[in-house]
Amino acid sequence: MHRCVFPLLLLVVLSSCMVGPDYRRPSIEAPANWRFEDAQALDNVVNTQWWRQFGDPVLDSLIEAALKENKDVMIAAARVEEFAGRYAFVRSAQFPQVGAAGSYQRTRDSSYMNPPLPSTAQNPFDMYQTLLTASWEIDIWGKLRRATEAAKADLLSTEEGRRTVILTVVTAVAVSYTDLLGLDKQMDVAERTLESREHTLRLFRSRFEKGLVSKLDLSQVESEYNAALATVPLLRKLIGQQENALSILLGRNPGPIPRGRSLDALNLPAVPAGLPSQLLERRPDIRQAEQDLVAANAQIGVAKAQYFPSISLTGFYGVQSADLSQLFTGSAKTWSYALPATVPIFTAGGIAGTVKASEAVQKQTLIRYEQVIQQAFREVEDGLIDQAESREQLRAQGERVKSLQDYARLAKRRYNTGYTSYIEVLDAERSLFVAELNYAETQTTLFRALVNLYKSMGGGWVTEAEVQAAQ
Repeated sequence: MHRCVFPLLLLVVLSSCMVGPDYRRPSIEAPANWRFEDAQALDNVVNTQWWRQFGDPVLDSLIEAALKENKDVMIAAARVEEFAGRYAFVRSAQFPQVGAAGSYQRTRDSSYMNPPLPSTAQNPFDMYQTLLTASWEIDIWGKLRRATEAAKADLLSTEEGRRTVILTVVTAVAVSYTDLLGLDKQMDVAERTLESREHTLRLFRSRFEKGLVSKLDLSQVESEYNAALATVPLLRKLIGQQENALSILLGRNPGPIPRGRSLDALNLPAVPAGLPSQLLERRPDIRQAEQDLVAANAQIGVAKAQYFPSISLTGFYGVQSADLSQLFTGSAKTWSYALPATVPIFTAGGIAGTVKASEAVQKQTLIRYEQVIQQAFREVEDGLIDQAESREQLRAQGERVKSLQDYARLAKRRYNTGYTSYIEVLDAERSLFVAELNYAETQTTLFRALVNLYKSMGGGWVTEAEVQAAQ
């Protein structure tokens, strides 16, 4: 008995070894602060459902619907389940595998066998068998534990991938909705301008028929009217396409989208903040890239373990009898155990090639991890610059709209008192129309910049959204 126990204890001690490198997070050279910062930035808002700052219940309901019905979110959730199953399968190889088997066999041997069968032999004859089987690959070199480590990292990577999808969907819905409100505002400007120019056109046609204005003046008025008229179907097309795109994000067939507040009535969300180093923990795509690196690192150990012997413990215990009535008697029992081992001697460079390939994959994954982090730093910097400069641009365009409104009003007054031609009025109205459209577009750009900044910052709000999606 002691002769059996000692080898087993030795195997257990040896199984505490693992070949291959242990994972250590690479040192990342992160900037101490952002190159461009906002003095009023708020750090805590990245951990809350920031879209509620817009103050639009319709937007809240659309995001809630997208978290429940968006097809990409559903696919990502199913993918997590897939990798959870893969992890359970890989992990199971570390433990003994136990099974049961039973069989019945009836056999007749040839009467012309040499030597012939004894006259007392039963022919044909039956054979009954019931066995309990077991096998266990002893993980001396850590191959199975490294494979489990890689499978677990793949599962965690997939979970972070799901959070990345959720982050993308939430921000995409917010951007699409504010873009839609921006198009609504441009449509309102176009329709108001069209109505005003239609009134002017009727007036000039009446004056032309009475000989009070020239054909040149009438043609200029008609030209400006048609320019506004052409803008309306273009905006109507863009609004319909934007509604269809947003419907797909909501997991619905293309169709109309409800509105809540107007673009002017939306609250601008606060500017999020944080140190660059915090992105390593905030952004799910960075955490996903790191888990991919963990998995690639563990696969090196799996590959290197192939250099060493593979030892298993196998056996069975059961009963076997040619007579069913004697199957469960003491004399019918049968058993066996074995300790098979295989050792690679010559593989023509096969194992070395596998190790080299796994090390190259790990190197690629490390570079990819660093690349994702650098891209994250860039996205935050771009977002901070975008929202700050968009605010300045919007302020300047707002002043321009006010100036052009005064210009148009004064031009009409000068025309009505006979101090100038109607060309000055048309020029003022044309400039005002373009400026109002540009102002609405820049408003949309500012909202988009703030939403993208929240996306680039990551934060605890992704976890809250994930819980909401799971419900």
